Amino acid sequence: MKQVKYLSLYMTITALLMLLALLLSCESKKGGPSEKEAKIRVEPEKQKPMVTVEIAEPETKPEEQMPALVPADRRPVESAVEGVKLALKFTPQDSSTYKVTTEARRTIKGEGSLSDNGTFKGGTSDNKVEITFTQQIQSTDNKGNAVAKITINELKYLAKVKDNITTDFDSSREKDLNSPLGKLIGQSYTIEITPAGQVSKIIDCYEAQAAVKGSSPANQAASMFVSPEAIKLRHTIPALPDTDKNQLRPGENWSKLKSFSFGMMGSKSYERIYTLKDVDNSRIATIEMNTIPSVEMTEELQQEQAIESFSKMFDNTEIYTGRLKFDLNDGKVREYFEKLQSEWVAVDPSAKPKDDSEPAALRMTANRFYHIEKIEK
Repeated sequence: MKQVKYLSLYMTITALLMLLALLLSCESKKGGPSEKEAKIRVEPEKQKPMVTVEIAEPETKPEEQMPALVPADRRPVESAVEGVKLALKFTPQDSSTYKVTTEARRTIKGEGSLSDNGTFKGGTSDNKVEITFTQQIQSTDNKGNAVAKITINELKYLAKVKDNITTDFDSSREKDLNSPLGKLIGQSYTIEITPAGQVSKIIDCYEAQAAVKGSSPANQAASMFVSPEAIKLRHTIPALPDTDKNQLRPGENWSKLKSFSFGMMGSKSYERIYTLKDVDNSRIATIEMNTIPSVEMTEELQQEQAIESFSKMFDNTEIYTGRLKFDLNDGKVREYFEKLQSEWVAVDPSAKPKDDSEPAALRMTANRFYHIEKIEK
């Protein structure tokens, strides 16, 4: 009897345990893990995928490399690359002062046994002028031409014939002002100038000519300075290109003809070739001049065949160069010069020198010089 009672109790306990296990199983499915399990069981953190970033150095080709920095004073002026306009600019009432120097020199010299010949007499003949003037612009027209009033401020004049001085005038010497040449100081004349540097018209020079009128050699010399030919030479800038061809880039060139008379040695014609060399950072353009003998023969040269036959007896060498400094900012000439040096040498083949002395020879030289510069006040 006791055994049956214990068996019944055992089965009751077992059923209760199974019922409790079933309830816990259901609770687990409804509410998730118990608090105790939540504290113990921790899901491992999911690893984030690794991202590898490669930084590639850009490939640089030699021609794509950055250019080296160029100092400011060596950088090309933008306008020079695109082309610059070489032309005079004029503004009414604008005033500038210039000094023009011209010289024509000729020397004849005997060498060797000829120099010992008492019948031969050489020497130097020279004609040098320095004139300073003020140029005031009176008006301009729609073509850019200007009417300019020229006033003579200073003058120096030296004339020499076969080493003998015939005239020596300097306006800075007070005693010289009493001569007819002194009357030129303060005199004015009016001209028309083109943007290409040409004197297109002499409007009025009568008053200046009247001031030095006379028959004496000094009066005639003074009149020479205000003659139309002298005025044109003084104020012409031959290095500037023609108006329709004045837009130029460095390296481009243009040319003009020029003839000289050398007396008994005949005349020569040259082609003056002007080249725009560069424009600096201050917009000052440099124009270089070189020359070649011109093949164009004028009627005057053709009439000198007899004289040219004489000149062919001489060996001739010559150098003819020039340079222009032109300010593109205000369209004014800063400085311009041209210089011709020509030499003829003839040796007498029939003359037999004594001992070791040099053979008889005749040497002649001719120099032509023109120079204009702006005087800064």
